[in-house]
Amino acid sequence: MVHGGRLFDARHAFPGAPEPWIDLSTGINPAPYPVGEISEASWTRLPEENEIRALEAAAAHTFGARFESYVIAAPGTETLIHMLPRLFPAKRVGILGFTYSEHAIAWESAGADVESVDTIEALLASDAFDTVVIVNPNNPCGRLVELPHLTALASKLARKGGRLIVDEAFMDLMEDAASFVHRLPNEGAVILRSFGKTFGLAGLRLGFALAGPHDGAAIRAALGSWPISGASIEIGLRAYGDTGWLTATMARLEEDCSDLDSIIERLGLKVIGGTPLYRLAEGDHAQEMFQRLAQSGILVRAFKDKPNWLRFGIPGGDPEAWDILIERVRRILPR
Repeated sequence: MVHGGRLFDARHAFPGAPEPWIDLSTGINPAPYPVGEISEASWTRLPEENEIRALEAAAAHTFGARFESYVIAAPGTETLIHMLPRLFPAKRVGILGFTYSEHAIAWESAGADVESVDTIEALLASDAFDTVVIVNPNNPCGRLVELPHLTALASKLARKGGRLIVDEAFMDLMEDAASFVHRLPNEGAVILRSFGKTFGLAGLRLGFALAGPHDGAAIRAALGSWPISGASIEIGLRAYGDTGWLTATMARLEEDCSDLDSIIERLGLKVIGGTPLYRLAEGDHAQEMFQRLAQSGILVRAFKDKPNWLRFGIPGGDPEAWDILIERVRRILPR
């Protein structure tokens, strides 16, 4: 599953495509949080520990964590994904698939034997794994694993000294009750949360790990004294305190998903899953459609191991992006 947002590669592969490109290959909110002015001090001095803790407290409140100490700020969830296999080594790792491939890459790079498992029931029944990774909601299909299953699996792994890693990168825009955060503390679980996807500020590189006291202390120590920038703290505090913006964003994305589903169906594809930030479509002609879209300057996500699938992100937050998308799709469709 190749990362999205690679417009340089897309322009090289499809040099005749019209500009501007419409990038639907990521799951990042295309209407970012309005950052506003950033203080000069955020760039010129090292962050204070109490400022980092204030951001973690704001994130804890947003996530619904019972204790602020469970939340550890980090420079993006990608850093955490590659850090965890080295902090908590495992011989055999089970990953609930088909999912975001970076988890398998990280564990394999650390020397673990990684296996993709198709169902949560199979993971619950197996005693083969030291660590299990579940992306919830799943990327790219939006699958949600029920909390009792996650709780049972975390407890089972904890009894043998293992861990359940739950990647909740797309959870902010889902129903709050779906998050495993509410089941912490649990020394058998580490949860990952993203800031950039929901708030459309992926370049800020801000994410969080949530864990019980023992694992949380190990993660915090590995990140060091200044894991994030002063600008990340200032912007994060501002965004997490703006509940009105998040509420309005959820309402807008609901409408956007409905409009995007209609466009996908016009392309002869069937919507089979997704979240408020992306839709998963299926069709026998998916690979052909990927080529035709790219030739028209529309980049979506294709999957080598799932040739009948395409994932569509939400178009840009301004009406012009939608107008361009609709016009280019109209030209693709047979007359």
